[in-house]
Amino acid sequence: MEREPGAAGVRRALGRRLEAVLASRSEANAVFDILAVLQSEDQEEIQEAVRTCSRLFGALLERGELFVGQLPSEEMVMTGSRGAARKYKVWMRHRYHSCGNRLGELLGHPSFQVKELALGALMKFVQLEGAHPLEKPKWEGNYLFPRELFKLVVGGLLSPEEDQSLLLSQFREYLDYDDTRYHTMQAAVQAVARVTGQHPEVPPAFWNNTFTLLSAVSLPRQEPTVSSFYVKRTELRDTWKVAHLKEHRKAFQTMWLSFLKHKLPLSLYKKVLLITHDTILPQLAQPSLMIDFLTRACDLGGALSLLALNGLFILIHKHNLEYPDFYRKLYGLLDPSVFHVKYRARFFHLADLFLSSSHLPAYLVAAFAKRLARLALTAPPEALLMVLPFICNLLRRHPACRVLVAGAWGSCPLTALLPQALQRHYHPEVSKAASVINQALSVPEVSIAPLLELTAYEIFERDLKKKGSEPVPLEFIPAQGLLGRPGELCAQHFTLS
Repeated sequence: MEREPGAAGVRRALGRRLEAVLASRSEANAVFDILAVLQSEDQEEIQEAVRTCSRLFGALLERGELFVGQLPSEEMVMTGSRGAARKYKVWMRHRYHSCGNRLGELLGHPSFQVKELALGALMKFVQLEGAHPLEKPKWEGNYLFPRELFKLVVGGLLSPEEDQSLLLSQFREYLDYDDTRYHTMQAAVQAVARVTGQHPEVPPAFWNNTFTLLSAVSLPRQEPTVSSFYVKRTELRDTWKVAHLKEHRKAFQTMWLSFLKHKLPLSLYKKVLLITHDTILPQLAQPSLMIDFLTRACDLGGALSLLALNGLFILIHKHNLEYPDFYRKLYGLLDPSVFHVKYRARFFHLADLFLSSSHLPAYLVAAFAKRLARLALTAPPEALLMVLPFICNLLRRHPACRVLVAGAWGSCPLTALLPQALQRHYHPEVSKAASVINQALSVPEVSIAPLLELTAYEIFERDLKKKGSEPVPLEFIPAQGLLGRPGELCAQHFTLS
C-alpha cells in the first residue's frame, strides 16, 4: 500500500482504502491492505488501522454484507458455482473473522492505547453483530448473541501472561448491561476451564485477572422492572434466560464456584474472603455451596481462618448451616500473637459479633473470657484498653458466666479474672479499665468500636495533651544560680568566666 510517511500519511491511505471498499465490491481486495497495517510494529499505525477496521466492518454489518449462517470454508466457496454476491459475503465474513482474531491479540499489546482501542472496536462488533446476527435463528424469537466473538474478548481480558487490571477497569462499564454481564459470567467459566486445562501450573497473572473480573460483577438485589441490554432489541421475550435475575444468580454461582474450586495463591484467598460476606454470599442461588471453600480456607490459619469464619458465621446464622467446629476454630486463633498482628481490629470486631448471641452456652463464653484474661498478661497497653472492655461485655451479656469464671480460678472472687498485675498496671488507663470488674457491671455494654484500632502512638499523643491541675514539685530546695549555692560541690570546682 502506497502511503506518505508518518501517522497522518497512514490515516489518509487507510481512509482511501476504506472509501474504496465501501463504494465498490470490485475494490474488496483493498481490505488486505487495511488488515496488513494491523500487523505493523508501529503503535500509531496500529491505532489508525483499528479505527479503520471498526468503521469498515461496522458498516458492512449494518448493511448486511457479511454471510449469515454456518460459515463454509473459503476455498470451497470460491471454487464452487455459487453466485458472486454469495462468494463476496463469504469472503468478507472470513476477513471479518481475521480482523476479530487480530483485535483479540491486540488486547495483549504492550501499549494501553492500542489495547483500549481494540477493546472498543470488539465491543462495537459485539453490539452490531448482536443487532444484525451472523447466525440464523433456530426458531422464531430465538435469543441470539455473538457468543464466540464475546468469548474472544473475555479470553483476551483474562490473559495468563500479563496484568490486565487497567483494561478490566475499562471493561467494567459493559457489566452494567444485563446481557453482557450474563455472558461475561458464562465466558469466564469457559476461560477458567480452558486455561487450567492447558497449564499444569496456572500463572498468578491469570488468577489475578480472573478475580478482578469476577469481583466486578454485581447483580441487582431484586428483579429489575426494565432490562438494560447492550445489544439493542426490538422486543424482550419472557422465555429468554438472560432476562431473569434467577438465571443470573445461577450463572453467578457457577462462575465463582468454578474459580474457587482451584488451588489459589494465598494472597487471592484473602482478597476473596474479604468480599465473601457482603458481595458473594448474598448473590448466590445456594450460598451453602460455599462451605467447601470456606472450610478449606479455615484450615490455612491466621487471618485467612478468621475471614473464613466470618463467611461460615453467615451461613450458620442466615442459612441454617451446621458447623460444630466453629467456636473451636475461633478459640484456636486466640494466642499471644493476636494482639500484635495487623488484622487485630478485624479479629476482635468479628469475635465480638460471633460471641454476641445470648443463646450461647455459658461455659463457652466463660472459656473465651478466661482465655482472653490470661492472654492479657502479655498484651501491650493499646490492646489492653480494648480487650478489657471486651471481657466485661462478655460478662454483661452472660451473667451466668460470672459463677463459672470465678470457679475456674478456684475460690477466688470474680476480680481474680483480671489478675492484680493488670489492676496495678503502669499505665493508669489500663489500671482503671481492669478495676472496673471490682464494681457492679452496668447493664449497657461499652462500645469497643473506637478502641479497635487504637495504637501506642495515639495513646502517647493523648497523654501529652493532658494538662495537670497544678505544677508537680520536682525539688524541695529551690536552686540558686546555674551552679547552685556557693557552698555546694559544683560551685567549689567550677566557675563561670
